[in-house]
Amino acid sequence: MTLLLELAFAHIRGRARQTLVAGLGVALGVGFSIAMAALMQGSQDDFVRQLVDSMPHVEITDELRAPAPQPADAAYDAVAYSGLRTSEDLRGILNPTAVMAALEAWVPGTVAPGLRSRALARNAGREAGISILGVEPDREVRVSSVAGDFVFGSFAELAAGGNNVVVGDGLGTLLGAQYGDTIELVASTGQVRSFRISGVFHTGVTARDEGEVYLSLTNAQILAGRPDAVNDIRIRLDDPAAAPGVALRAEALIGYKAVSWQEANEAILEALNVRNVIMYTVVAAILLVAGFGIFNIVSTITFEKSRDIAILKSLGFASADMRRLFLVEGLFIGALGSVLGWAVGYGLCLALGFIRIDIPELGDATSLPLTWSVWHYAISSALAITSAAVAGYLPARRAAALNPVDIIRGAT
Repeated sequence: MTLLLELAFAHIRGRARQTLVAGLGVALGVGFSIAMAALMQGSQDDFVRQLVDSMPHVEITDELRAPAPQPADAAYDAVAYSGLRTSEDLRGILNPTAVMAALEAWVPGTVAPGLRSRALARNAGREAGISILGVEPDREVRVSSVAGDFVFGSFAELAAGGNNVVVGDGLGTLLGAQYGDTIELVASTGQVRSFRISGVFHTGVTARDEGEVYLSLTNAQILAGRPDAVNDIRIRLDDPAAAPGVALRAEALIGYKAVSWQEANEAILEALNVRNVIMYTVVAAILLVAGFGIFNIVSTITFEKSRDIAILKSLGFASADMRRLFLVEGLFIGALGSVLGWAVGYGLCLALGFIRIDIPELGDATSLPLTWSVWHYAISSALAITSAAVAGYLPARRAAALNPVDIIRGAT
């Protein structure tokens, strides 16, 4: 085997310029694939992080995943329901205090109760439909991402007592109201109460900035005419990836529908998986094209060294040895290109990291999201070496099939 390696390196040194060109082709393929993977993975991770931060990891509502047993179930062996609607249950989640205690006993995170309702916000002749969320401020700070998006005030203002409300800056613009102004909230029951804007937030999500309003849980219950009611429990976990398991266990424990952030965004996550498949397909295509350069080099060496092959086989080298000889040459070029590609990919990632993108709306600049992972280097190298192995094997098989007698006689 040592002799075969020496022969392989001798062949490669004989065509050093072409070998270097082929290696650079592989290096560029590996480098660009690493940079592309880092950029794509970075944008995906950044999107998922924003998605996770913008919503509770698990949300429990006063709904049931399946309809309650119906009288028809007792009369028929099988029955299907369509458009089944029950009257609104103003009680929300039954025994919310006991449910909260049961969840807090094992959930690895923070649990916060709330009451969601619809209302109308009015000010100076302007109106806007809104979603009200009654919260306990001390818990909400640890659960909601809005706590870090305040422009004025904070959730602490809701705990100070009085009729205080926290709104998005978009809603303030629609109503022509500012921090410190008083607006009217009209509940679906027709009850009207005035609230002072004690906090303004900006999340960058129009639907939230224009349509979400936070009250203290007590004020929300009074406005909705649902005393002591809770219809929404939000959970923020120490590990967001554990959300499906926590949701499944919580639903089995208390009976109400529990939805993890993965379930709530299933379509988006499927689209991201499809994007990953497309990305790695493009990367494989780039490296396959680079493999043609290796194929060309090894094929040329095989043709030029046909007499050397005949002499080696005459000296007792087997056909398998010839296959190994030229396969080693292809693999060497692929490995050389992979090592050079690591440096190219690292440099491209550094260059992309310095690119700044100005966002006038936010008054700030941001950089391209990149994810550095050893797996990007490993996968790109594996694809490159596989491509090199295939490119080297085809000429190697041809070399092994050569008849030394015909070559020496000059028949080919």
